[in-house]
Amino acid sequence: MALTQHRRLLASLTVIGSAALVLTGCTNSGGGGGGGSTESSGGGGGSQFDGTTLEVAAAWTGAEQANFEKILKKFEEDTGAKVNYTSFGDKAATTLGTQIEGGSPPNVALLAQPALLQQLAKDGNLKPLSDEVLDVVKQNYSQSWIDLGSVDGKTYGVWFKGSNKSTVWYNKDIYDGAGATVPEDWDGFLKQLQLISDSGYAGISIGADVGWPLTDWFENVYLRTAGGEKYDQLTNHEIPWTDPSVEEALKVLQTLWGNKALIEDGAAQRTFPESVTEVFGADPKAGTVYEGDFVAGNIADDGNSTVGKNALFYNFPAINGSGPAVVGGGDAAVAFTDDDATNALMKFLASPESAEIWVPEGGLTSPNKSVDTSLYPDAISKQIAEALTGAETFRFDMSDLTPSAFGGTEGQGFWQIMIKFLQDPSDISGTQQALEDAAKAAYK
Repeated sequence: MALTQHRRLLASLTVIGSAALVLTGCTNSGGGGGGGSTESSGGGGGSQFDGTTLEVAAAWTGAEQANFEKILKKFEEDTGAKVNYTSFGDKAATTLGTQIEGGSPPNVALLAQPALLQQLAKDGNLKPLSDEVLDVVKQNYSQSWIDLGSVDGKTYGVWFKGSNKSTVWYNKDIYDGAGATVPEDWDGFLKQLQLISDSGYAGISIGADVGWPLTDWFENVYLRTAGGEKYDQLTNHEIPWTDPSVEEALKVLQTLWGNKALIEDGAAQRTFPESVTEVFGADPKAGTVYEGDFVAGNIADDGNSTVGKNALFYNFPAINGSGPAVVGGGDAAVAFTDDDATNALMKFLASPESAEIWVPEGGLTSPNKSVDTSLYPDAISKQIAEALTGAETFRFDMSDLTPSAFGGTEGQGFWQIMIKFLQDPSDISGTQQALEDAAKAAYK
């Protein structure tokens, strides 16, 4: 699951510390490309980079690796370059730190952790996007994605893969039986959950035994009530958790979490996969479950419901007239070398053509707004992608951007405090103070 991968990467980054990352920029001997333009697509059989070898690394294995290698194969055919792919699994920070120290980083790596991208850029190990690549990025990506890949006014990342964690999944059979419909806003959301509850099912199932789903709830509500700028400030602890904007978001959550008639009993003891089964299993107990696009995989694994038929989703509801917004994640391509062949590959990865090779195979949600969404293999993956690219505001999962002691550790910090708030949503000020105390201890 992408969320787990992000947290492991952050933990890895914390472990290696500055010793592995505060290093001088190095040149990859395999990355020296020949001259010529950086045109990377067109007719097959290109020879512009004959004799040039590029090294590319990412976390992907299995089917994801196979699909990404199809993209690299197309680049090889179009340019004549040879591209070697290596998976670093969940050890991106450690592997890349060692390679940089040894003077042999890959030409291009795809990173799922913005904190790692920022650290590598600040340490001078990454190359900013060339003007030509940046032009392609600006054509194909919203400003939120460009900002997410930028450090100190320079853009380093091309967000090739995205994830949407603003999806509310529902059992269509239960909704139809209760006369419930897809809501447009938070008040409508609560009304539909009440209709489901009145029909004999719990309105919503929550699995919060370790707390991370609850941080996702907060992040979605906060982005819609406070906006992107405040979201960034809170993420960086530039404003305290005692700020009135946090109070407002917790009050919104209180309207749901404080209404036990809408929530299936036992939320704080239930695992996240169990919360999905409670809605889409053989004997469903609830009509709705909130979490990211990866819920589709849980539903498929469970085997009792069919995504696209009785297992559907709607976008996280608007609050106080908020515009379309998405909390999520992704994988960004970054370059460690500055040469024509590397720049050509980065340009190709920024183009819709590259993503359109993988998209029909499933398993890729592209944040590239120029990708033809008719190529997605089913209506649900198309809907997920269109919500991602159509968002006026996109922000990365907040807990993945904070120190792991605050946002990524079971039994403490953000996770544990939100469990306590779910169990007793009456003490908003006490919850705010607990969050601020935990943040002060972690942001050092």
